[in-house]
Amino acid sequence: MSTSAPTPLNVLFLCTHNSARSILAEALLNALGGDRFKAYSAGSSPRDHQQPNPLGLQVLQKAGVPTEGLRSKSWDEFAVPGAPHMDLIITVCDNAAGEVCPVWPGHPATAHWGYADPSEGDASDEHKLEAFRQTLLQIKRRLELLINLPADKLAHAMLQGTARDLAQS
Repeated sequence: MSTSAPTPLNVLFLCTHNSARSILAEALLNALGGDRFKAYSAGSSPRDHQQPNPLGLQVLQKAGVPTEGLRSKSWDEFAVPGAPHMDLIITVCDNAAGEVCPVWPGHPATAHWGYADPSEGDASDEHKLEAFRQTLLQIKRRLELLINLPADKLAHAMLQGTARDLAQS
């Protein structure tokens, strides 16, 4: 008797430039989520030649989270035919929460989990590195709640309310 692995829940994390918070969330959920989740990230308006923030990559690596394949990209990549179907879309910065998003195939659940931009301002790299570390810890706390939810809370009909409830955690 063969048992097939359950299809992972596809989660897309959105931010404006897709260089800091959304990258952290993508990498962390892929590291923590096992075969239950597949994470992606994108930005509403990444700058030309945008790359993930080096301090973010440094914090991920120091935490033991793989960073291979991480890149900044436009959310347009996920709104075209043939793109992975998203089950849940989470905005992680205030700018992206208020933007007009593409129409996503399949009407995925959506939520906003706001985090301050760890790369913002004129602070020293040392202070920004600590800000990235704190942001990673905040994201990890919510993602651990998400990945430990029972399967019925992740069912499509329940996902919308569940994801928004986690924003209060």
